[in-house]
Amino acid sequence: MSLLLLPDLFLLLLGVLVLALDLLHAKKPSASGSFHLSWTGLLLIFALLLALPYDQQFVWLGSYQVSGTSLLCKQLFILSALFTVWLARPYFRSGGNKRGRLAYQGEFYGIIIFASVGMFAVVSAGDLLTLFIGMELATIPLYILAGYHKNDHRASEAAMKYIVMGSLATGFMLFGLSFLYGAAGALDFAALKQAAMAAPASPLLGLGVCFIIAAVGFKLTLFPFHMWAPDVYDGAPTPVTAFIAVSSKATAIIFFLILFHGPLAALHTSLQMPLLLLAGATMTAGNLGALRQTRLRRFMGYSAIAQAGYLTMALVGPRAAAWSSILYYLLVYAAANFAAFFLIAIVGRDREEEFSSLRGMGKQNPGLAAVLMLTMFSLGGIPPLAGFLGKFLLFAAAAQQGYYAMVVFAALNSTISLYYYLLLVKEAYINEASEARPMLTVEPLQRTCLALLTTAMILLGLWPGYSDFVVTVLR
Repeated sequence: MSLLLLPDLFLLLLGVLVLALDLLHAKKPSASGSFHLSWTGLLLIFALLLALPYDQQFVWLGSYQVSGTSLLCKQLFILSALFTVWLARPYFRSGGNKRGRLAYQGEFYGIIIFASVGMFAVVSAGDLLTLFIGMELATIPLYILAGYHKNDHRASEAAMKYIVMGSLATGFMLFGLSFLYGAAGALDFAALKQAAMAAPASPLLGLGVCFIIAAVGFKLTLFPFHMWAPDVYDGAPTPVTAFIAVSSKATAIIFFLILFHGPLAALHTSLQMPLLLLAGATMTAGNLGALRQTRLRRFMGYSAIAQAGYLTMALVGPRAAAWSSILYYLLVYAAANFAAFFLIAIVGRDREEEFSSLRGMGKQNPGLAAVLMLTMFSLGGIPPLAGFLGKFLLFAAAAQQGYYAMVVFAALNSTISLYYYLLLVKEAYINEASEARPMLTVEPLQRTCLALLTTAMILLGLWPGYSDFVVTVLR
């Protein structure tokens, strides 16, 4: 067995150990052993992923393949799980959040880890069955996490909408994959690639792709499958919202990359215009929806919808440009989003998670206000922060295929987004609070994470070599 498989096995083992340790501490719900085991194990797995060779490939049982590209994707998933665990820590202590204390922290961390196992399976899939199982393993745990505030009506509503819409999306995916299986006569990617090359206009392939776009579009929050996102983002606990915003979105767009630049590459030209139409509608719906928001997490929900539009636009680019620009932007997007959700968690400790709660931050907490400003600037794509270079690479991928009108349209949408991102900066620096408020409490762990994320937003913008590195390891 190859060393390339070790991160996957260790992650699965880590999830089992976290749950086992939680059983040992069943009578001590406040015990922190599962927290320390979770973040330490994730950090060690990330170090292992960095140490493995990127120029090798290993196929296990004919359907599970590990390559340099999949290792890069797994690094992103581990970082997302790691920051989610750190973000969630105060929520399991009294006074950690205004909405109330979360319980069963061992189960919480275990679910995060097992969802990451599913995401690992998606990026290592070598056939349609593994791809489907991986996607479901990555999605079903999120339904549980969305309703983790059991006594909160918004969380219950979020979980109900999420599971109903998610179940419908699963049905669409199975339907679509069955058409692809019918066209190829087999589940493996090699047979599907041959079928697509032999008959790219096959009705079975066309129907299968339509259903798959609808199913994965739900998870990616593509228009018109995006309506669940604002409610789920607002109702789920903040750490869960952050995990959905980063890991679930990354899994969905990589799902598209694997299919449309892999076994279905022969259909890539015919899919470009539908993907561009979906991208344009999605970024417009997200940006216009964000203009009307006053609650921070609903605002981030619409922001995530707009970001999904930019990511989808890059799918039409050549294989190397699509993979490198999307993986780079996912890393940039993860840093900015986690920084935003750490700030929301700090605000939500003693205040409502609304725009007005940011008022006076520039005077009371200048450090937090500065991080908020940099985060919004990065999400808006203002240089020299990483968000600017990330969007530039996404736009460049579409431009390489000659879709200059779409690039201009996306740039106009990005300009609209600057307005609502700057609204948060205005609340922090210009608008005065109508009443005296207590100082925001920042724990040492939160301060450290914000420092790491802010540094990443700055350094990734100054050092674009990561996207070039993706091209060198692309297989």
